[in-house]
Amino acid sequence: MSDDATTGNEAPARRIPALVISGFLGSGKTSLVQHLLACAQQEGIRVAIVSNEIGALGVDRALLGAGGEAFVEIEGGCVCCELSDDLIETLQILYREVNPDRIVIETSGVALPFDTQLNFWREPVSAWIGDDMAIVVINAEQLREGRDLEGTFVDQVSSADLLVLNKIDLVPDDELDAVEARLREIEPEAPLVRAERGRLDPDLLFPPDVGAIDRSGEAPPVRPHTHEHFTTEIWEVPEGASESEIESQLEARAEAGLLRAKGFIETPGGPRLLQLVGRRIDWTDAEGPTPNLGRIVLIQRANG
Repeated sequence: MSDDATTGNEAPARRIPALVISGFLGSGKTSLVQHLLACAQQEGIRVAIVSNEIGALGVDRALLGAGGEAFVEIEGGCVCCELSDDLIETLQILYREVNPDRIVIETSGVALPFDTQLNFWREPVSAWIGDDMAIVVINAEQLREGRDLEGTFVDQVSSADLLVLNKIDLVPDDELDAVEARLREIEPEAPLVRAERGRLDPDLLFPPDVGAIDRSGEAPPVRPHTHEHFTTEIWEVPEGASESEIESQLEARAEAGLLRAKGFIETPGGPRLLQLVGRRIDWTDAEGPTPNLGRIVLIQRANG
């Protein structure tokens, strides 16, 4: 079977809307995707998900595995640049084999959403991708602390079609307006909504009617930006280490510039998901598969 989205000169029967979900490391992108997937399953909507992890432990695959064959994970880099060809190939396979109603692309925490959207102008996906939107998820606690609000963070926020101020439950109610004002200093114009754990009405993200997008011409020019480099490391947690010992080790690494940590750990109470964002460490009981138990992916800036 040909990989072409059309046969001859025929136009595709329908165009499929695409959502690019971006945001800095630990902003809560996966929680938003989980919510959208759950809503779609309740409504009988076929959603194809492409998840892009900078580390290669398959944590997001475990968290989003309910997507089945309509879920594809692209690991080891960013779909906005060095893995863009992989993204095109993946989208075409999903179009041909799943025939989804919606496409959701969750970028890595260091990818740029606008650069990812430019891939929709490439053949053969340009023939069938419909309306697209870049959602940038922001960790309200990160804004409140004034942490890592430069470089990649600014480039992501500045290219958003919609800003989602997430994790507002981690910020006192009387400080939320000041946090939002800080975000508005970076991006004053994009629409903004607040959320807890990525819970949003899907109708905000997928308009009911898909417009006729003409991508027969040249793609929009690339916006000026800096593409920072980040490093990943796999930490083999010592067997038998307690949760407090693990936290102590991660806190020391955070002092030295660690931005993000994520992985499954075997504990006396069973397997748990460990996540570090900035200085916050969260443990949650694991549900479903727990790949690479005892291995944690660590991410920091290459010059950190």
